[in-house]
Amino acid sequence: MNRIIFITLLLLFSAVSVSKAQINTSDDTPLRVIAIFAHPDDAESKMGGTAAMMAQMGHEVKFLSLTNGDAGHHEEGGGFLGKRRRAEAKEAAERLGIEEYEVFDHHDGELLPELHIRKDVIRAIRDWNADVVLGLRPNDYHPDHRNAGQLVIDASYMVIVPNVAPDTEPLPNNPVFFYMQDRFSKPNPFSHDVVVGIDDVIDTKLAGLDAHTSQMYEWLPWTNHTLDEVPEDPDERLEWLRQRWVNRDMSDEQRAGLEKWYGSERAAEFKYAESFEIAEYGRNPSEDELRMIFPMLGK
Repeated sequence: MNRIIFITLLLLFSAVSVSKAQINTSDDTPLRVIAIFAHPDDAESKMGGTAAMMAQMGHEVKFLSLTNGDAGHHEEGGGFLGKRRRAEAKEAAERLGIEEYEVFDHHDGELLPELHIRKDVIRAIRDWNADVVLGLRPNDYHPDHRNAGQLVIDASYMVIVPNVAPDTEPLPNNPVFFYMQDRFSKPNPFSHDVVVGIDDVIDTKLAGLDAHTSQMYEWLPWTNHTLDEVPEDPDERLEWLRQRWVNRDMSDEQRAGLEKWYGSERAAEFKYAESFEIAEYGRNPSEDELRMIFPMLGK
């Protein structure tokens, strides 16, 4: 009998703890959102539109690149390129309207999921007092992307553990963690748990990408053997970027995610969208919390 009472009390305590840990959806307190990734321009590509909308709707949004991008070019490199890419990131943040864009000073192409970097990620999440953390999945073509994803996963529980990185105050509650979209299917495909229609801010997303001149108009076209196609005129170049980088077909899975959140009639109107997968390592958010995190979703 005593054992039954103990288990009952334990379950009741657990339920109360979960309730207290939920994001407060009852007032207008801004949520604090941090996206953590490998290179300056990663988040702009994957969630630039959503970040802009979050900022417009009152969320405090920060981007954090774990490398300085100093290897991402065919003609430049080292400190000069790293400095250039920091300046591009700063410009992108201003165009997107987000609060902050931090760039760590780890070399591009050399990021590893080491303990000291994990602690820095833990500190960054704590210092931002994050309610929401977005990262990359640890299955990707680029080792920096994979390792950036692993670092966020490894930090996801530790942000509430006082004796880990004790020089920063632990968070009282574990944030909600999401993955930003990717196209990889092994070992498992991306799950379009939350899909945000971004047509209203597609030009803002494009402007954020356009800020990364070294990538959008030099390095990436060089890797794709299309460098000779990049126009010289800024307006023509922006339209070229739109056609090559933004105007992409939406998958059936992404379209189904739009219908889930907006309804079939409204979803059919969207041409552009960004998707997010709920990471199982953080808290499992309720639908009310998801609508608080993504206030642009349909009712």
